[in-house]
Amino acid sequence: MKKQILILACAIGLLNMSCEEYLDVNTSPNNPTSDNVPANLVLAGAMETIFPTQSNTMNRLGNAFMNTWGPNVNSFTGGFADEFSLAVDNTFYSGIWDSLYLGISPFQSIINADGSTYNNHKAIAMVMKSFYMQYIVDLYGDAPYTQAFLRGENLTPSYDNDMSIYMALMTQLDDAIALIEGQEGAIVGNEDIMFEGDMGNWKRFANTVKLKMLVRLSTKAQAGTDAALTTYVADQFAALDQDFVSQDVTINPGYSDDSNDRLNPFYRTYGFDNEGNVSTTNNFIRGSEHAIQFLQGTSTGTSDPRLGLIYAPNSSNQFVGIQQGEDNAATDLSGLGTGLLVAPSQDGYVMTGAESFFLQAEARFHGYLPGNPEESYNAGIQASFDLLGAGSSVAYAGNAGVSYAAATNKIEAIMTQKWIAVNGINAIESWIDYTRTGFPIVPLPTSAQFSDKPNRLMYPNSEYSGNAANVPTQTQADAFSTKIFWDN
Repeated sequence: MKKQILILACAIGLLNMSCEEYLDVNTSPNNPTSDNVPANLVLAGAMETIFPTQSNTMNRLGNAFMNTWGPNVNSFTGGFADEFSLAVDNTFYSGIWDSLYLGISPFQSIINADGSTYNNHKAIAMVMKSFYMQYIVDLYGDAPYTQAFLRGENLTPSYDNDMSIYMALMTQLDDAIALIEGQEGAIVGNEDIMFEGDMGNWKRFANTVKLKMLVRLSTKAQAGTDAALTTYVADQFAALDQDFVSQDVTINPGYSDDSNDRLNPFYRTYGFDNEGNVSTTNNFIRGSEHAIQFLQGTSTGTSDPRLGLIYAPNSSNQFVGIQQGEDNAATDLSGLGTGLLVAPSQDGYVMTGAESFFLQAEARFHGYLPGNPEESYNAGIQASFDLLGAGSSVAYAGNAGVSYAAATNKIEAIMTQKWIAVNGINAIESWIDYTRTGFPIVPLPTSAQFSDKPNRLMYPNSEYSGNAANVPTQTQADAFSTKIFWDN
């Protein structure tokens, strides 16, 4: 049934693009189009169209910036050159901006639907819009929002202040929760390729997205430079429903090996085609020396059971990584492991249970939520073990180099374990966490042209050509010297 829904979503041309063209960024994000179809027919295609931007493009950037991936220098030349030199410009990963805006638009069309018939679908669309719009702010700062999704009514939307967008998204999540609690509208069925119509899970996901945003906001609130924000964050945490997701938030419209366009998008890009042939990208991606050695216990003194699931042993049955920036390797290098590349039909991960627990651990450490941060920290490690199939984490988490109780810097411990948990899955989270906390500390590539990673991405050329009157002027230096509002 899920396959049929996705096929229908593609057939009616939700975004004037085929399902094989997930990352086509040639269409202006300021003028997306969709057919006037009922919300229940739009939902599945909207979810699946935007997801590969997260699982493939954003994930790749996070893994490059946070020193978990490198290139197979034995077979390729010049891999990750821009990422490792930190050559951020208006073309650098421009597909993130373009594809996120294009992908958010159909959620807005659901939200705009007349009447209350599809209130549950509207609530889901509000949560998804908030989830992905947050990434626009986290990666770029100020952005079009109030005028961004008016289509032909406004092709040159003005830019909103990044903090004001965050506040608007928080309100939108509250509105989504209110719609769910109102229990009006058509029942959501198999068109929901994430929770299969379980609105209780959607409420938990909304609570968790709010938690993530509040944790980001708390970074600025703790600085004490904005009294109103400090009060707002404290009040929001106090009112926050603490029924958060405890399992992985997954997406699966019916992934299979029936054909290449039915494969899980991560598996297809980073693994194999539907006949089991290794993809070019699979041959290209190798584990970084830093990450592999860390998992082997060089820093913690504790070997991590997840090593052989995140990375694959080389032809000599050893785990060997490449130092980022180096252009030669003495031996065969380790690729991606079986915990990441499971099967053509594997679920996609929108948010992992581990992310939820580590967010709770951070909030509890700072006193924003009641409860024991160590319990949340340990639950996050176990959730990561569960996702990868690594068994029990009790012995591992009890070692001195991993133990929360033994950690002299609790935030560094949380961010380090989160870095491991999102490795290869949703690694953009780790870069965003690094920009606001400074952890985990990872080595820069040997080819880096700057002394630290950038704080943000630059607005793409599509904005300077299509929205020149509104897009802020930026230089490359701005990507390193200016920060997203929650880090100021």
